[in-house]
Formats: sequence, C-alpha cells, structure tokens
Amino acid sequence: MSSPPTLPITNQQANQPPQPPINTHAFRTFLSRLSSSLRDSLSQRRPWLELVDRTSFARPDSLTDSISRIRKNLAYFKVNYAAIVSLVLAFSLLSHPFSLLVLLSLLGAWMFLYLFRSSDQPLVVFGRGFSDRETLLGLVVATVVVVFMTSVGSLLTSALTVGVAVVCLHGAFRVPDDLFLDEQEPANAGLLSFIGNSSAAAAASSAAASVVAGRV
Repeated sequence: MSSPPTLPITNQQANQPPQPPINTHAFRTFLSRLSSSLRDSLSQRRPWLELVDRTSFARPDSLTDSISRIRKNLAYFKVNYAAIVSLVLAFSLLSHPFSLLVLLSLLGAWMFLYLFRSSDQPLVVFGRGFSDRETLLGLVVATVVVVFMTSVGSLLTSALTVGVAVVCLHGAFRVPDDLFLDEQEPANAGLLSFIGNSSAAAAASSAAASVVAGRV
C-alpha cells in the first residue's frame, strides 16, 4: 500500500525579508526635515560684509545703549550669530578629538539604539533583551555621565560661553541704525527669541520628540 503524497510546507517566516535594524523611513524623514530647515535658515542670513562693516562700529554710550544694540542686532543677524557660535563650538570640538569622539558615540547611541530603531527589533546585549524604557533610562544615565562627569561638559560650556561673548561684543559695538528690521522681527527680540527662532533646532527636536512619544 503506497503512502499518501507529502504536501510541501513553506516557511513563511524564512521567506520574509529581514527587517532593517533602524526605522529607515523615520530616519530619512528626520534628515529631510533637518536639511530643509538648514536651507531655510541659511537663506535668511544677512551679508557677511554687512556684519563686519567697520564704518558701523562705535562705542556704546551706556549699558542701556549696549543692551539695546545687542537686542536689535540679535533680531537682525540671528542666523549669522548662530553660525558664529556653531563655528566656535565646532573648532573647540575639533581641537579635542577625544571629546568629539565621545559626543559622536553618544549621538549614535541615541539614534540607532532608541530614536530610529525599529519597534519590532528588540535591543539584545549579551543575550539579554532590553525594553524601550530600560534603553531610554540607560541612555539618559549615559548622557548625564558624559555631560556632567567628564571634560566634555566643561568643553561645551566653555565653547558656548566664548561664542555668546563674541556675539554680545559684536552686538554691543555694531550700530544698528542702518538696519531695516522686518515687521515679523521686532527690534526688542532678545536672546531667548534668537535661540527659539532657530528652525533647524526646532525641526530636529520636533522629529525626535515625535519618535520618543511614539515609544513611551
């Protein structure tokens, strides 16, 4: 008596393509938003020759005059000032390769272990799986250690202090009488407005926040 024919069984899981370790769609969206925001910000920068025009520099008459000049120049040259602070920060990091490597490693850990990791790809280290909350807690602790318990934090603080000092010094001596502020950029926009209007930082933080909100 012949045996019944054997039906072929296909392993659907084996035929499925492997999932990438990171969420490529979210990563591309983040890069697209960041690139678009940087282009928009750079398109709003003022001519550098206008920034360094020697005929427009004069000693302020008083502290009140200095503060008024700084606020007006911040509203007008905010993109140029952001570029100056970024250059100071970049030069400081490039002159300290170890700190730069630590920051890049920390940034890569945040991006590939949490922010852009596929939700169906659990984090496994030495055979132990970690949940999203455990991963987030570990990254927060690592960030606190790197920023506040190593030389990286002092380096960033020093670079930002130098950059802000250069901006304030220029703003205090640059006479803003020949500047024509746009209506949406009032002359009394202060330092907080200058920082808050950085569209590149806003886009990066909004994209990252949306990913974090989806995981928590």
